[in-house]
Amino acid sequence: MSLKAQRIGVVIPTRNDAAALPRVLEAMPEFVDSIAIGDYGSIDGTPAIGRGFGAIVVDVSGPGYGRACLEAIAALPPVDIVVFVDGDAADDLGAMRALVMPIVEGHADFTLGSRVLGRRERGALTPQQVFGNWLACSLIRALWGMNYTDLGPFRAIRMQSLENLNMADLNYGWTVEMQVKAACCGLRTLELPADYRRRIGVSKVSGTLSGTIKAGIKSLGVIGREAWHARRSRAK
Repeated sequence: MSLKAQRIGVVIPTRNDAAALPRVLEAMPEFVDSIAIGDYGSIDGTPAIGRGFGAIVVDVSGPGYGRACLEAIAALPPVDIVVFVDGDAADDLGAMRALVMPIVEGHADFTLGSRVLGRRERGALTPQQVFGNWLACSLIRALWGMNYTDLGPFRAIRMQSLENLNMADLNYGWTVEMQVKAACCGLRTLELPADYRRRIGVSKVSGTLSGTIKAGIKSLGVIGREAWHARRSRAK
C-alpha cells in the first residue's frame, strides 16, 4: 500500500510553545493530512500560531500530557495512522516518513522513534531521563519480553490499534502506558532510530526536579498497575 492511500494525522500536545511551534509546523511533511494540537492554558499565543498554520487547536479541559493527547485525538478527522510529536522542536520530523512506512506497508502496527538508537545533541536528555528510560524499559522487558530502548514522544500507531488500547492515563504515564498495552495486546512493534535536539524552552516534565520525580513515580506506577491487571487476567 502506498503512503498516499493512508490518511495521516498528527497530534501535538503544547503549553507555552510559541517559540518552538512554528519550527515544528514548518517541518511537517507534505504527506500529513491533518494536525490536532492539544493546548492547555498557554498564555504566549501558542493556539493562535497553531491555527495560523491550519491546525485544529483544542483548548484542553485540564492539565496533563495524556489529557492533551486524548482530546487532540478526539478532534482529528478520520485518519488511518496517528503520529505523536512534541511541540518543543526537539523531534526530527525528517524521520516521520521512516516512522510511518512500516505501518503503511503492513509490517507494523506501532512504531517508536528511539532517541537512544538515534543521535542526540549534547544535553538533549538529562541524566535522570536516561536512567528513567533504562529502568522502565528494563522492567517492561522483564515483565512482558518487549525490548524497548526508549519512552520517547515521537511515535506512530494505526488508529484502530490505538482505539483498541483504551488509553486512559491523563498525565506523565501516557507514553509508558501505550508501550505496555501494546506489548500486552501483541501489537507488531518496531523501534527506529530518531535524532533528538535540545528542546526550545523548558520541559514541562524533566525541566524541574519535582516534575522528574513525579514522572518517574508515575511511569513505575503504570508498569505495576498493568502487570497486576495482566496477572489477574491470567488467573481468571
